Parts: sequence; C-alpha cells; structure tokens
Amino acid sequence: MTVLDDIGRSLREGLFMFWQTLWPLILGFGLSGVVQAFVSRRTMQRAMGDHRPAAVARATGFGMVSSSCSYSASAMAKSMVAKGADFLTAMVFMFASTNLVIELGIVLVVLMGWQFAASEFVGGAIMIVLLVVVGGLFLAGRTVERARRRLADDAGDGHGAGHGDGGGCHGGSDPAPSPRRQWREKGKWADAATYSIADLTMLRKELVIGYTVAGFLAVLVPTDVWNDVFVHGHGFWTSLENVVVGPFIAVVSFVCSIGNVPLAAALWNGGISFGGVVSFIFADLITFPLLLVYRRYYGTRLTLRMLAVFWGVMSLAGLATEGIFRAAGLVPTDRSVQVAGARFSWDYTTWLNIVFLVLLAVMYWAYRNRERLGGGDEYALDPVCGMQVRKAEALATRTVGGRRHYFCSDHCAERFSASRVDADP
Repeated sequence: MTVLDDIGRSLREGLFMFWQTLWPLILGFGLSGVVQAFVSRRTMQRAMGDHRPAAVARATGFGMVSSSCSYSASAMAKSMVAKGADFLTAMVFMFASTNLVIELGIVLVVLMGWQFAASEFVGGAIMIVLLVVVGGLFLAGRTVERARRRLADDAGDGHGAGHGDGGGCHGGSDPAPSPRRQWREKGKWADAATYSIADLTMLRKELVIGYTVAGFLAVLVPTDVWNDVFVHGHGFWTSLENVVVGPFIAVVSFVCSIGNVPLAAALWNGGISFGGVVSFIFADLITFPLLLVYRRYYGTRLTLRMLAVFWGVMSLAGLATEGIFRAAGLVPTDRSVQVAGARFSWDYTTWLNIVFLVLLAVMYWAYRNRERLGGGDEYALDPVCGMQVRKAEALATRTVGGRRHYFCSDHCAERFSASRVDADP
C-alpha cells in the first residue's frame, strides 16, 4: 500500500503541475501557431550565408518565432546547412528555436517565477554569443565541409528538403499576399489553429513524460539524494559543478523541448543552483536521442565536437547568468514553494484554464474545418509526429500507394518507412 500511495501522490503532483501551467501552454502554442502561419519559412532561410552579427541576429529572431520541437529545429538547421547556410548560423537558429520561444517563457513564469523566464532570455543571448565565438574555433574546417557535402549528396537523392518542387530556401517565385490581406483571411487563421493543435500533438509525449517524471522526482527522491548529486556550500565551485551536472541530467533524461520545464522545477526544489537550472533547460538539444540524430546528419566526429561545444557553452551561459542575477539580487532564495497546488481550488488559475480551454476548443474546431474555412491547401500533417508542414518546404517525403506524405524531418520519415513495407523511398 505504501508503494501504491507513493505512486498515487507522484501522479497527483504531476497532474496538479500540469493544471497549474495549462493556460500558459495553450496561450504559448496559440501564439506560436499564429507566428508560424504568418511568417514564411523561406523568409527564415534567406541571408544566412555567414556568421556575422547581422546574420546571427536574423537567425536568432527567426528561431524565436519558430516551433519549439527539438527534432524539428534540428531538421530545419540541417536543411539550412545543406542549402549553403553557414553551419554556425544554422546552429544559432536551432538554439533560439528551442530556448527562446514564447511558450517556454510563459510556462517558466507560471511554474517557476519571472526570474527564471528572464534568465532564459538573458542566458540565451549569452549562449548564442558564446556559441559563435567558441564554435568559430571548433565547429569549422574540413569536418564541417565533409558534413555539408554529405548532406548535399543526401538532398540530391530525394531525401532532403525541397525535392525539386520549389521548396526550401530558393523555391517558389509566387508573390506573397500582403500582410494586411493575410490578417483578414479566415484560411490563414485556420492554418494558425492547425499549427497550434499540431504542435501540441507533436509534443504530447514530451509533456506527459516531463510532468510525470517531475511528479515522481518531487515526491519520491529524498533531499539527501539531491545533496549527493549537487554539491553545496563551496561558493563558486558549487555553481560550477551544478552548471556542468545540469546538462548531464538532460542528456540521460531523454526529455526535450518544453517538457523539461517541470523537471527543472523539481531539480530546483531538490537543491540545484540557479545557473544549474538554466544550463539544464538549455541542454534539451543534447539529449541522447538527438545526439543519435546529429550523428546520422553530420557524422560521428562532428557530433562529438558539437556535444563538447554545446555542453560547454550551455554550462558557461548558466554560470554567467547566475553571476549576473546574483549581482543584481534577483536569484530566488525560497525553495520551499510547492511545485504544484495540494488540491483543486476555484482560484484565478482555474478560471484562466477554463477560458483557454474554450479557446483551445475553438482552435480545434478551426483545425478540423480548415479546408472549409479556406486553409490547408499548402499544408500537410506529418503522419508520424502530427506536426503541420508546408508541402513546398517539407524536409522529407515518402510515397505510399501513389499518395505523397510530407514530414517535418528525416527522423519522422524513417520511422514511417520502417513501419510501412509499401513505402517508396
């Protein structure tokens, strides 16, 4: 009975944590859907041929308005590299599209406090500068050029982006409608709703795993265990150890994208330093499954370099961010705050959740009726992860029984092919 009670309390903690952040999740994904529907991916891929400040700033801005899915971000970065974009600039885009997105900041504010949300944007800027500086030394030269040629060869055999149908960076010459006209089109809003629902569907596993594991960590892991993992009472050396261990936990936790926020809350309650939390959240791009994706894209040698550089800049960014916030007196000191409420109550969170659940229902209706509303012609849903992709910009396609399927990444296309013996490569 004790074991069952512990499991029940852990699941309850995870459920209340999810309830506490439900309305920010809906708001964040809703805003992200609007941005993705009204900002063309072709625009995002232009003028990234070097890693000068202007190109880095553009890549950061475009990343901030893109999807927060780590797999999709890595696939888009790979496509940019294959099409001639500077490798470092593509990595900057990938970093920004998972760590500087709207929904991440909103959920951090609600679940952990505004200081953590602010630290993500301050630390994210520091991390990108460090990535360009350090990456310029270690992510360049023959190893990168070999990876680029490998990607170009893959794209030439039909597995890459574009597929000769006018997609990607240089595809398509039709003039885009004026922004004012787009805002008045019901179809564009239906497409925005579809992006939101598709992103929620795509990340549902990460969210479920994140909240469930966080609930178990918060309830079952004793404080003594956290004290053994994160050293305390040694000043700078404590901060240094914590920012190095934070990414390691991310690597072995297998939870990426926004799903690692509840885990970060549990780690903060467990005693990890402020900078350790920051470096842990940044490290969603070096989880073990993504390292295997990088190896397939770029080869083993470059992947190992990427792991070392990414881990280093994530840790240094966390350390620098903690130093800045500590000097400004902004590091929270209270770790006794409940990660989630102890019981259901009719507070402002409940009413906001009700309002945004109605909004979610409206978005779902628009998603189900997008063709009737005039949307959906340019788009398809990835049959593996559920993400909405523009057909002309799909990063991979497969044909089954004469029907073409579109995918957000090679990762999803390969999973689809493995499950269908009748799929044409």
